[in-house]
Amino acid sequence: MKYTINLLPEKEQNLYDKIIYFSLNYLRYIIVITQLIVIIVFFYRFQIDQLIIDLKDEIQQKKEIIRIARPLFEEATIINQKINESERLLNSQNNLNKMFSYFISVMPETVYLNKLEINDKDIKVEGLAYNIGHLQAFYNLLRKENQFKIVDLNNIKKEVDGYSFVLNLMQFNQQ
Repeated sequence: MKYTINLLPEKEQNLYDKIIYFSLNYLRYIIVITQLIVIIVFFYRFQIDQLIIDLKDEIQQKKEIIRIARPLFEEATIINQKINESERLLNSQNNLNKMFSYFISVMPETVYLNKLEINDKDIKVEGLAYNIGHLQAFYNLLRKENQFKIVDLNNIKKEVDGYSFVLNLMQFNQQ
């Protein structure tokens, strides 16, 4: 066995010696680690720059797609508006057809029309009835079947040929 005995006490190190000792022993590790971090950040920066370039390219492509698709979208919107307008007109036309068909189907043969006005849900008739009983039956039938919310028969006058009248049918019930 070998023993080492140091009879000289250790010399107290001053601040300058401590700094030199730290610099020589530990600072080189800190510098190497710092350089590694700088290199990693440098390569990460390249990766981020490439990602930014790719994202800018994607944004440009999407802008181009939007620019190309915008006229198609606007045309589709216009077509959709025309379709909606056509459907509205067809529904209105079907409603008028149902209303007129119903009115003609219940009108007696002895009633003649002088004037006929048809709106969306209303009919206004000015006519001549040769038989007042037929006109009264026609009026009662219209009220009984309740196809119109308001059935108004007025201005009945005795004429030479028969009875003139004004019939207002309002708010047709679509069934």
